[in-house]
Amino acid sequence: MKNPWTKKNPFMSMWLSGANAVAGSVRGHATAAAKRETATAVRRGNKQIADFWTSALTPPKPARRKKRR
Repeated sequence: MKNPWTKKNPFMSMWLSGANAVAGSVRGHATAAAKRETATAVRRGNKQIADFWTSALTPPKPARRKKRR
């Protein structure tokens, strides 16, 4: 007698194929979002570094004086 647990189940195969497709799509969207967030963080960090060194190497602007009436 054959073992019924080793018999192929076409409905489970279709269900697992669909679940795998959904999981792959979700994984792709999550990876893309993470890459976008990383790129944004790196760009902001580089801008902060550039702004810091630009302001550090330029002389300070003179303070504006209030006009007297």
